[in-house]
Amino acid sequence: MGKFSHTWSLMGASWDVLKEDKEILVFPLVSGICCLLVMASFALPMFLTGAWRPPGGEATTADAVEYYGILFLFYFCNYFIIVFFNSAIIACAVIRMEGGDPTVGDGFRAAFSRIALIAGWALVSATVGVVLRIIEDRSKWVGRIVAGLLGIAWGVVSFLVVPILVVEKKRPITAVKESAALLKKTWGEQIIGNFSFGLVFFLLSIPAFVVIFLGVLTASPAAIIACVGLGVLYIVLLALIQSALQAIFQAAVYLYARDGRTPPGFDSRLLMDSMIQK
Repeated sequence: MGKFSHTWSLMGASWDVLKEDKEILVFPLVSGICCLLVMASFALPMFLTGAWRPPGGEATTADAVEYYGILFLFYFCNYFIIVFFNSAIIACAVIRMEGGDPTVGDGFRAAFSRIALIAGWALVSATVGVVLRIIEDRSKWVGRIVAGLLGIAWGVVSFLVVPILVVEKKRPITAVKESAALLKKTWGEQIIGNFSFGLVFFLLSIPAFVVIFLGVLTASPAAIIACVGLGVLYIVLLALIQSALQAIFQAAVYLYARDGRTPPGFDSRLLMDSMIQK
């Protein structure tokens, strides 16, 4: 409950920034559409060829290379899209927090001008993702635990990478080192994230499922279609807002860790408590 309350407060501060620039919701919207197109472009051929199945114990080296190679390309394309549009949001958030008045064009210009760095970070992220997947596939239970722990550690260490790419234009590996150094300098040796945007938005999405369930209970085709449509629309809107708020929060944490000052709209205690020592 403490983490939920803390996350809610952080979301409120991020929401205050988003209200000033609602147009930046176009970035997660386009990002989501592009990711769906990428998924469709990979899913159909993989389903038809059976390449979606993880290689089992009797799989040949060629089968494993094909599977993980396709998975790597899928990860790379998705990471590139997500990081590109998150870079645009973060660029706009930083401009706003530093007293400017950003536009959608500012976000796109910032992202396009850093496209080589974004591609490099997508390459690193895809590589890490595939390595974690291989660990998970090698031993279902132990592998999942190890991959989960490594994934959490990687998520914390690389938390500030995208803001660093956007603001400082540093190369991906240098940005990872800078991210770890900023987090260590501000919060100490061993830290964990004291926030959970996903949990809060899952709870906020429950009304959508309730509406859909009630629509199904009516047994009326018109009511079912209307309720499903409303539920899906609500969930999509929540997803767009969640994506924008998370990127804004990243920008705020970065500015706080870099400068030691609290960005407008945020509370210094909230930011200090957002990353706590183990």
